[in-house]
Amino acid sequence: MAQPTPRRRSPAAMVVVTILLVVAIAGTLVVPIYARSTPKLGDFPFFYWYQLIWVPVVAILAWISYLLLRSKPAPSADVSPGPGGDGGLTG
Repeated sequence: MAQPTPRRRSPAAMVVVTILLVVAIAGTLVVPIYARSTPKLGDFPFFYWYQLIWVPVVAILAWISYLLLRSKPAPSADVSPGPGGDGGLTG
């Protein structure tokens, strides 16, 4: 059985995914952005809740990146509809 050729991804999608993932990584790794204790949210200093906010944000950015890069399966050429339109299945 022949292997299907992989779908070529557009360069624009790759650039968008790269930007999304760099934002996700840089937001948590650039310490001077959140290296302070004020403002407080309840008893939590800023650096705690800043990091906690990034957990769902990174998950959403990774999900969007996945959606942009996933490849859709090609329609199968093995099953062709018969005269009854049932894909050759009889029963």
